[in-house]
Amino acid sequence: MENNVYKKINEKIPKMSKSQRKIAQYILENPNEVPFLNVGKLAKCVGVSDATIVRFAIYLGFSGYPEFQEHIQSSVQQQLTAKERLQMSEEVYGNDDQGIIQVLSGDIKNIQTTMDHLNVKDFRKSIDHLLKARKVYIVANRSAASLGIFLHYYLDFILDHVDMLHSIEKDADLLHDLQEGDLVIGISYSRYTRSTVDVFAYAKEKGASTVALTDDLLSPLHQHTDVSLMASSQMPAFIDSFVAPLSVINALIIHTAKEKRDGFDEKLDTLEDVWNRFNIFY
Repeated sequence: MENNVYKKINEKIPKMSKSQRKIAQYILENPNEVPFLNVGKLAKCVGVSDATIVRFAIYLGFSGYPEFQEHIQSSVQQQLTAKERLQMSEEVYGNDDQGIIQVLSGDIKNIQTTMDHLNVKDFRKSIDHLLKARKVYIVANRSAASLGIFLHYYLDFILDHVDMLHSIEKDADLLHDLQEGDLVIGISYSRYTRSTVDVFAYAKEKGASTVALTDDLLSPLHQHTDVSLMASSQMPAFIDSFVAPLSVINALIIHTAKEKRDGFDEKLDTLEDVWNRFNIFY
C-alpha cells in the first residue's frame, strides 16, 4: 500500500468520477485538516454522503475510512515533494483567471480557520512568557525564516534581549548561555525543518520555556513545547500560505507591546530622535 495518500490521490485524479474529484480536491486543499475529520464531518464539508466518502477510501485501496485516516495522518508528516505539490496546484487551480481568486480565497479561509480555532488562553500564556523571559530566542528556518525575521524586528523594539537564529551552523554560539528563565520561540510549518525541531528539543533540555508557532497537532514541535499557537497554512501548491501565521504574529506583537509598559514609551521616543537625526524616512 502506498503510504503517501496525497500522492496517491494526485495520481488518480484524472480517472476519478465527478464526486470522487470533489472529495479529492477538498482533501488536497485541506491537507492538515482532513486527518482529524471523521466520516460524517468530512462528508458534510465536501457536500456528499457518508457512504460516498467510504467508497472513496476503498477506491484508493484501503479497507475502509479508519485505515484511510490512519494513512493520511502519516502522509501529513511525510509530505509531498515541491514538484509533487506543483503538480497538485495545476489540478486544483487550473489555468484560468479563477485560479487567482482561488488562491486569495484560500488565504481568507486560512485566516478564518485560525480565528475559529485560536486558543486565547495559550495566546495569553505566550505573551506572559515573552514579558517574563530573561532572553528570547527565535528559531525559524527556510521559508519560515521570513516569519522569524518579522517577529524579531518588532520584538527587538519591545524587549531588551531578542536573538534570531538564522542557521544553527552559523548561530549555534548564541545558545551558549541558554538557561532556565529564557524563552525559545520555534516557527515551523510543513514540511518541518529538522534543525528547528532539534533546537527546540535542546531548549527543553536546558530548562528554557518554549512557544511553538506551527500548523497542527501533528507538528513535531508539539512534543517539546510549553505553549502552541497554531495557524493554518494550507495551500495546494509548492509554497505554504503564511497569511494566517503572520496575522497571529501581528496580534502577538501588538498585545505584547500593550502589556510592556516599563520604559517602552521612552524607548520609542529615543528611536524617533535617532530616525529623525539620520533622516531615515522619506
